[in-house]
Amino acid sequence: MEARHLRYAVALADHGSFRRAAAAVGIAQPPLSKQIAALEREVGARLFDRTARGVVPTAAGDAFLTRARRSLAEASAAAIDAARADRGETGRLSLGFVASALLDPLPVVLSRFGAQRPDVRLVLHEMSTSRSTSALVAGELDVAVGLGPPRGTGAESLVSVTIGRDRLVAVVARTHPYAGQRTITSEQLRSQQLIVAPGEDEPAVAVGLRRLLGPESWTLEAATVARDVHTIAGLAACGVGVGLGPSRMRLNARPDVWLCDVAPRTQLPDLTLSFRAGDRSRVLDSFLNTVRDNCPDVGRALDQRLERSTASDHEPPRRGDGPGRDR
Repeated sequence: MEARHLRYAVALADHGSFRRAAAAVGIAQPPLSKQIAALEREVGARLFDRTARGVVPTAAGDAFLTRARRSLAEASAAAIDAARADRGETGRLSLGFVASALLDPLPVVLSRFGAQRPDVRLVLHEMSTSRSTSALVAGELDVAVGLGPPRGTGAESLVSVTIGRDRLVAVVARTHPYAGQRTITSEQLRSQQLIVAPGEDEPAVAVGLRRLLGPESWTLEAATVARDVHTIAGLAACGVGVGLGPSRMRLNARPDVWLCDVAPRTQLPDLTLSFRAGDRSRVLDSFLNTVRDNCPDVGRALDQRLERSTASDHEPPRRGDGPGRDR
């Protein structure tokens, strides 16, 4: 039994006439009569009565037509769902991110993606860069936003693009002696109780801080460790010490803290978006298009990375290529 047999039966029931039903489904009347007769033989019951008033379903026909209409509706819905999935309008996207990305650009990207793709289920995980890279390589994430280029086993299979650049700033309570200063020097920082993110989670940031403060400085060893930028700002507001974090903290500054630059200027690892080179998901394509539209200068860089990734699928690896070479 094929879908066309169901359509023929429904058309005959709806029009009550072989002639009108044949015209509705686009075939001649004799073939339609033969198809209905074959369907009745396959079902093992008479589905229609031929009367002077026209063709009407039998009791068996009514039971058959209830299921037939439901099956045709499901088939139509299946085709619509498939087309929507092919356009990236439905599905699931799993994203791992560092907390500072929630200051910029994720708020705009996520809100606009959610508005454009309301039927895509977003699964969000806050995690360190090293953890999100491992999860991305393992297929547990579709996209990762971290600090610096992905490193470690499998990182060479990822495509990465910079979506934000940052430098180090200091945050203090409004009552702190440094409040009101435009700049805090590394010498001043060495005499303060610092508040920093865990070094084991973001080793690239820890290396930058140690370079700024000096390898022998006790300040980092005695620092208060906070889980993310929001906790750093909160502890600084409580007077615990001087918090150190990315300059994007200025985008969501609290009224009870003061932020100032750090001298010498200390560049932090770029905020980097990564995904698997072989991922051809339509939902991922939709998400990347939203990133293109809302992150300045990302579109061209992303297209270049994708072109290189596609080309590398058809070329043997060259000596010296590695996960950080183009990133």
